Amino acid sequence: MKQFVIRILSTAFVVSIFALSNAQAQITLLAIGNLTQSRAGTYTDLSHLNYTLENGVAANYLGGLGSAITYAGGRTFLALPDRGPNALSFDSNVDDTVSYINRFHTITMNLRPNQGSGLPYTLTPTLQSTRLLWSFTPLIYASGDTIVGSGVPPLNHFFFHFFTGRSDNFDPSQNSGNPNNARFDTEGIRVSNDGLSIFISDEYGPYVYQFDRITGARLRSFQLPDSFYVSSLSSQGSIEISGNASGRVANKGMEGLAITPDGKTLVGIMQNALIQDAAEGGSAKNLLRIVKIDIASGAVTHQYGYLLTTGSGVSEILALNNNEFLVDERDGKGRGDGSNAKIKQLFRIDLSNAVDISDVDGLTAAANAVSKTLFVDLVPLLTNNNIAASNIPAKIEGISFGADVKQGRTTYHTLWIANDNDFLQTVNDPSGNPIDNPNQFFVVGFTDADLAGSIYDPQRPRPFDE
Repeated sequence: MKQFVIRILSTAFVVSIFALSNAQAQITLLAIGNLTQSRAGTYTDLSHLNYTLENGVAANYLGGLGSAITYAGGRTFLALPDRGPNALSFDSNVDDTVSYINRFHTITMNLRPNQGSGLPYTLTPTLQSTRLLWSFTPLIYASGDTIVGSGVPPLNHFFFHFFTGRSDNFDPSQNSGNPNNARFDTEGIRVSNDGLSIFISDEYGPYVYQFDRITGARLRSFQLPDSFYVSSLSSQGSIEISGNASGRVANKGMEGLAITPDGKTLVGIMQNALIQDAAEGGSAKNLLRIVKIDIASGAVTHQYGYLLTTGSGVSEILALNNNEFLVDERDGKGRGDGSNAKIKQLFRIDLSNAVDISDVDGLTAAANAVSKTLFVDLVPLLTNNNIAASNIPAKIEGISFGADVKQGRTTYHTLWIANDNDFLQTVNDPSGNPIDNPNQFFVVGFTDADLAGSIYDPQRPRPFDE
C-alpha cells in the first residue's frame, strides 16, 4: 500500500512538472524594434526645441525613452524619458544634470507578421508627438554656479513653468516632497482609462503627478507618506543620502507606477529600501515599499512590502488585474554597463490578501512581504533567441501590456518591454568595442496558461487622437 501511494505521488509530481513546463513553453519573443529617428531627424524628438543644454547636448535629443512605457489603446503607446542626458561629466555640483525639460512621447507601434526569416513579427515604432510637462503656477529654480547658470528653461514665460531634470531646482527650506520644486526625475507613466490624462511618478520627491495629456499641464499632485521624503536636500545625491536618516535614497525613488484596470487606483513601488528601513539591516535592507493611492480622494490607502530576490532594485510594476501585478526586478548588468546581463526578471504578486505595513518598522514589514512567483526570466528568453548577454540592455525599465495577436490557432497576450539607453547612442561591449545603443522595444507573447491561474484582465484605455 505504501509503495502504491508513493508511486501515485511520484506520478503526480511528474505530471505537475510536465504541466508547468508546458505552461511556460508558450512564452516567446515575438519582435524587436528600434526608435532612433523621427520626421525631425536622427535622434531628434518632436519637441521643436532649438537650443543646447548646459552640457552641449541638443534640447530636442531623442533618448532614454524606455524609462517607462504604457499602452494607450489601438497601436499607440506613451514612452517616458527620465531627467535627461547626464552621462557627460561637466559639473559635479549638480551631478552633471541639465535643464532638460521633462516630456513624454506618443509612439505608434506597427507590429506585423514577419514574411521572412527571424522572429514571428516585425516591429516598426514611429514617433508621433512629443509633449513637454509644465505647471501653470510658478516653480522653484536654482540660480546655478560658476559653470551652470540659472535653472530656468529658456522656454519659460508667465503662464508656462517647465519641469526639468536639474538637481538644484528645489527649495532647501522644504522637504523633498514640495510640489513647487521644478526638479523632476520621471520614471513611471500610466494613462487614465478615458485616455485624457496621464500619471507620472518620479525619484526626486518622490512625486506622483497627474498631467493633461493634450497640453502637458500639471493637473494635480498626490501627497505621499512623510516617511518617503528626505528633509535635508542637496543637488548632489551622495550628500543628500549621507545627510538624512530617513526617506528615499537619492536617485532610487518611486521607479515604478501601475494603474488598476478599473482606473481607480495607482500603485507605486520604490526602487530600493527607504533609508530608515535599510538601516535596520537583515531582510529590511531588501525591503521595497509599495503604495496604493485612491485616485478620487488622492489618499494613500495602503503600503505593502516587496523583498528583492537577486536583483539590485525594481524598475516597474504593471497591473494584470485589479489585484495582481508584474514587478520588473533587475540588476545593472548588460549593454550600457560593459558587461553581460544577468538579472532581468518579472515576478507576479497578489495584493488582495497582502499585509498592510503602513505603520510598522522595516524588519516587521519584511517579515510580512508579499509572496512572489517568477513569471519570466528575460535573460534566457533573449539569449535563446540569439541575442548575446552583452547586448541585452542593462536598464530594462519599461513594461506594458498591449493588444493581443494571433499566430495560427494561438492567441498571444503581448508584453511590451523598453530600455532606458541613458541618451547614449553607442556604448562599449565587455571587450571595449563600441556597439550601438538604440532606444529599443521587445514584444513578448504569452498565453493564459503561462499565468498559472491568474486572470489576465489588464487596463484597456480608450483610444485617443491628439
